[in-house]
Amino acid sequence: MWLKFGNNRVEKKKTSIKMRTLNPVYNESFFFEIPWDKIREAAIEVIVMDFDKVGRNEMIGKIILSSKSGPLETRHWNDMITKPRQQVAQWHLLKD
Repeated sequence: MWLKFGNNRVEKKKTSIKMRTLNPVYNESFFFEIPWDKIREAAIEVIVMDFDKVGRNEMIGKIILSSKSGPLETRHWNDMITKPRQQVAQWHLLKD
């Protein structure tokens, strides 16, 4: 998971590794401190990887949450902005 301002990745958070599944479910919380004056250019990029001990790790899919994403992602982003310091949870489908 990356916090981005424009095209620049500025902060990274990682989940635990879910072994032996291509359909992982995560129930983890993450916090990013975003200055209010940079909220319009901020985005959170979530990338799910297939972790292999041997060979290359491959991307299963990703999603970008921001004010400029698709309708479901933008709704989630707006919910996070209007409820600061509160937990906001939503399911998302990963994209290629």
